[in-house]
Amino acid sequence: MALATALAASASPVAGGAECSDCHDVESDPILESSHGFLECSDCHSGFDEELHPDDLGEPACADCHDDVADALIASVHGSIESIVAARGCSSCHGPVHSLGVVDDATSPAPGAQMAQACGSCHAQPELDERFKFHRVRPLEAYLGSVHARAAADGNGGPSCAGCHGAHEIPPGLDPESPVHRQNVPGTCGGCHAEIATAYQGSVHGQAAAHGVKDSPVCTDCHGEHRISSPAEKGSPVYASNIPKLTCGRCHSDLRLAEKYGLDLAKVPAYEDSYHGLAGRAGTVTVAHCGSCHGIHDILPSSDPASHVHRDNLAETCGSCHPGAGTLFAISTVHVVATDSEHATVFWIRRLYLGLIFLVIGGMVIHNALDLYRKARRPELIPERARHRGPLRMSLVFRFTHGLLLSSFLVLVYTGFALKYPEAWWSSPLLLWEDSFGFRGWLHRAAALVLMAAAAIHVAHLVASRRARRDIAAFLPGRHDWGELKARVGFLVGLRASPPPAVSVGYPEKAEYLAVIWGTVIMAISGFMLWFDDAMLRWLPKWALDVATVVHLYEAILASLAILVWHFYFVLLDPVVYPMDPAWITGRSASRRHAERLEGLRKQRSKPEDDGGSG
Repeated sequence: MALATALAASASPVAGGAECSDCHDVESDPILESSHGFLECSDCHSGFDEELHPDDLGEPACADCHDDVADALIASVHGSIESIVAARGCSSCHGPVHSLGVVDDATSPAPGAQMAQACGSCHAQPELDERFKFHRVRPLEAYLGSVHARAAADGNGGPSCAGCHGAHEIPPGLDPESPVHRQNVPGTCGGCHAEIATAYQGSVHGQAAAHGVKDSPVCTDCHGEHRISSPAEKGSPVYASNIPKLTCGRCHSDLRLAEKYGLDLAKVPAYEDSYHGLAGRAGTVTVAHCGSCHGIHDILPSSDPASHVHRDNLAETCGSCHPGAGTLFAISTVHVVATDSEHATVFWIRRLYLGLIFLVIGGMVIHNALDLYRKARRPELIPERARHRGPLRMSLVFRFTHGLLLSSFLVLVYTGFALKYPEAWWSSPLLLWEDSFGFRGWLHRAAALVLMAAAAIHVAHLVASRRARRDIAAFLPGRHDWGELKARVGFLVGLRASPPPAVSVGYPEKAEYLAVIWGTVIMAISGFMLWFDDAMLRWLPKWALDVATVVHLYEAILASLAILVWHFYFVLLDPVVYPMDPAWITGRSASRRHAERLEGLRKQRSKPEDDGGSG
């Protein structure tokens, strides 16, 4: 090389001679501290021996010594553009001519963040981007925010621009010889991440990419290109809660790729609607994501015996989070879609609940709408508010239990549906701390314990109090309820001129009380199964938890709608009690409703209706 000849010929570290020092302060020139401090002025400049030379001698001919570098630069993408580099010479990347530093020198523009700034002097210029079509938005800003730039700045060996793109011999990114060409990216990243690259190359993605499948993801598809962040950073595509949607889901939810490669489009929505997916969408980072089960870089088909999700390995994979999972029973299907008839049990339970919700809530809406319509048309049927206090309907213990039930139910509804719909605006205040502390989950479970406490107090009250048992006995169904219902329906559809005589406890209260018992039992069983899932998976197959999940959701929907449509109507909106029946506070119904009952009983004693509701 010419550079070796120049080095051998250099005899003095003093740049220049007497001729230069006559006019130039050679001793203080920064070139003495640069990597070229050993050279004579004449090694780079010509014509200095003239008594008067031009002020601008031009850029030195670096290629005279660095011929191999010059050849690489000419063949690179930079050598093919209009002479932006040539106009500024090598100093456009390496800095001022008299201050050039060696690559290993931290003050040189060559290494680390300094190199990024040097490259950014062109690649961060919008006018040059427009002129040369770099097709990259703010690459310098992206790189400086990356984990690589921080490592380079801290002296931990993070790659600079040249570490990935090359130094002088930079081919265009679409050139098969480019280090950042798609097929070469795993090898480029593997220069620093060798163990990860080996795992990737053996994976289903790596094997497909090696065989020329352009749609198979490489490192940059998952981690990004310039703004590569740590998996612990929320903005990273491989942050735990971002993986399902931004990384894996981006390809596995793509209809074009699914049709092209036979991918199952149901997998991602099945995960998204599972507890793992819902918790991840809410911001929980400790819940399992795609990589937790399938692996991160060593992803293999489920049919491969080495795969984490191979049938023989599921117990170990699931057991990493749920100790003992699958040890006694099969884990069964993992990605369950409730709308897919392939998962028969969950499918038919969902359909049963949807039908039940439609019939029950629909019937309630029609019943109450007709009741409101008839009372609005016949205001004389609504007695004035009673001036006296009615009899005691709810003892202090009943009111206390009702208060626990009311408060816990409202919290359960809010916290439960916040998990189901984590992106909703009303869910966000509850999910602020999900990435560090599962506040929503603990609040939901605390409310469940309060509900169970209310149920226990109610049972204990019935055991201890004869009067309580007598009061609750009135809520048991009887033959007279059928007569009351027929008479009420007759009134609602216009076959009767007046409603049936009032009774102490009518079918609306009885239906609601029995529904509360039913709903509490169902929600408690399914809820505790989901709460103590580790224990359940030791004894039950996974499909049992899938059933508990769908039952818990749709029973919650049914209960919430029933309270909203049925209970709130009869205690808040019914013209007989509007604006509220105060029995839950005072224990007494000093209201129009009580007056209606008194009036109905009086009429029943004086002139009973033949088709009345006495049964």
